[in-house]
Amino acid sequence: MLLRVGGVYKASQLVQICTCTDKKTVAMASALPIKIGIIGGSGLDDPDILEGRTERYVDTPYGKPSDALILGKIKNVECVLMARHGRQHTIMPSNVNYQANIWALREEGCTHLLVTTACGSLREEIQPGDIVIIDQFIDRTTKRSQTLYDGQPTSPPGVSHIPMAEPFCNRTREVLVEVARTLGIKCHVRGTMLTIEGPRFSSRAESLMFRQWGADVINMTTVPEVVLAKEAGLCYASIAMATDYDCWKEHEEAVCVDNVLKTMKENANKASSILLTAIPQISQMDWAQTMKTLKSMAQSSVMLPKH
Repeated sequence: MLLRVGGVYKASQLVQICTCTDKKTVAMASALPIKIGIIGGSGLDDPDILEGRTERYVDTPYGKPSDALILGKIKNVECVLMARHGRQHTIMPSNVNYQANIWALREEGCTHLLVTTACGSLREEIQPGDIVIIDQFIDRTTKRSQTLYDGQPTSPPGVSHIPMAEPFCNRTREVLVEVARTLGIKCHVRGTMLTIEGPRFSSRAESLMFRQWGADVINMTTVPEVVLAKEAGLCYASIAMATDYDCWKEHEEAVCVDNVLKTMKENANKASSILLTAIPQISQMDWAQTMKTLKSMAQSSVMLPKH
């Protein structure tokens, strides 16, 4: 647990929590019971998927998370739900406290993060209502802290140069893909997410440029969330739901909030069905080596101050 001295988190305690300091600690961390964190995006954060729900408001070294942690179970698997934009959707993408959200879920004991996100399609073959299990990202954000090691007095010391060649947990992604196929849900098994700062949508020139860059879908929240999860040593995978074609597509109605919400409402059950089926499967798998690798990577990426 975090220790506070005069209302301030001790840096020495944060280092022990955020990174594993030796091989024995890594092994112990990887043997922890599986607990699934769920970060729900716009219209995809229904707490009714959890049984025996309770709420907990927490604080972190980075401030308060977006909303309360909602604790419960899915088919007897411990889960924690977080509404990324707050339950009333009052937090715009630039103002989401991504650091606090990831820290809070990790402190709650989550080993995995399964997140949902609405996105626009940059490809003809990715139609509104389709699911994409993304495997890469391109970052176009400009205003967000992208590290837990941000140099603040209450944050872990050092600088993290976390590798991002494989941003998402491929083992977790494979489970989501297989579940979607089993359920008969149209699912694209990979895709590159381009994250813009928002809250505005793209211009047509930007949208066409993003296609040339090789992006497949576009949203406003994957970065820095996936980066922070990697620093925290968590298995992170994203279920992206295409709600519309981005404005690159001529003769198609330009993206607007009404159409986005309509498509989300019509297709939210797809994401829920995948989660409800995938989570029990994930809980039955052996994650010891995966967790050990992630924790070791998080630790070895940190350059500590010289004394």
